[in-house]
Amino acid sequence: MATYKKKGYKKEKKTGNDLEYLSKESTTAEVFTSLDEGASKLEKFLEKNQKWIFTGLAAIIVLVAGYMWYDKNVKQPNEQQAINDLVTAQKYFDEGLNATQDSIMNINFDKALNGTDGKYGFLKVNEKFSNTKAGNLSNYYIGMIFYKKGDFKNAVSYLSKFDGDDDILQPTAYGVIGDAFVELNQPADALSYYEKAAKASDNEYTSPIYYFKAGKLALDQGDKAKAKKYFELIKDKYPKSKEAKDIDIYIAQAE
Repeated sequence: MATYKKKGYKKEKKTGNDLEYLSKESTTAEVFTSLDEGASKLEKFLEKNQKWIFTGLAAIIVLVAGYMWYDKNVKQPNEQQAINDLVTAQKYFDEGLNATQDSIMNINFDKALNGTDGKYGFLKVNEKFSNTKAGNLSNYYIGMIFYKKGDFKNAVSYLSKFDGDDDILQPTAYGVIGDAFVELNQPADALSYYEKAAKASDNEYTSPIYYFKAGKLALDQGDKAKAKKYFELIKDKYPKSKEAKDIDIYIAQAE
């Protein structure tokens, strides 16, 4: 059969824009096809594993509900009881610190540690309510008491467990650990904790105290370069502190 071309007919030429449009159309189609396939696979996966999925969700719900029950019925009441006992123990701790005789100091510290008048002392609060804020705080007080009593190993043990965000207590805890290591003749450990104490809360009060202790210890150990570094830190960063008053004398000793 003969073929012919219709008069005036021109083969339509694809322009760049047309090709770009077709490319986009093709890509869109591929995306929807991919999404359809993905949705189908997801449906099959959910259908196949719905037992385990629902079991997992149920477990999460049980855990959340259990935590809420524990927080309301166990943790909060424990926290309140621990705080009540801590108040009495802290009273005897303060009286021990202010005592003018060692015998009176030790009597009050023993009451603070072991409890009295039907109230728990720091040791029992620490044992029974270790997961509370009061339990954590008891580590600080127990460590301080042991240090004052000359039991430096126990002081280090308890103070190391204390985890606080207070600008004074946490640096003080690190600092007393440093003091305890000095007493235990472990100068390298002491120096490390003096540095931690100085950096724990960068302020005009605690930081220069512990940089000064670190400098003095380094000087005693014959490490003049390290001692000079600590003393110059005090001079440059904390010029208004008590430790900065005669700091040039110590810097000269470290030359």
